[in-house]
Amino acid sequence: MVFSQSLKKNEDFRKVYENGVSLADSFLVMYKLPNNSNENRLGISVSKKVGNSIVRHHLTRLIREAYRLHEEMFDTGLDIVIVARSRAKSSSYKTIEKSLLKLADLHQILK
Repeated sequence: MVFSQSLKKNEDFRKVYENGVSLADSFLVMYKLPNNSNENRLGISVSKKVGNSIVRHHLTRLIREAYRLHEEMFDTGLDIVIVARSRAKSSSYKTIEKSLLKLADLHQILK
């Protein structure tokens, strides 16, 4: 991720959850919050309800890769948190990618 960093701290995630705007589809939930910087910070959350650690890490990698390949299309200066829903565990990369871009378009954060 050239233009982005990762959200790692629990307080940063909580801040985005409480103050950000969320939109969802059947696979992902996307929260966004302006962060007053020149770069995006991406956080990915996959609950234990979705599956075991192998499934959760696989979904995390799919989401991160979909974001990385389309990173230049996103506006900058945002904290973005993506939460995977349980329907996402059996979906392909193309489905995750389509869902991510659809939610970004609904949030109007695509250039």
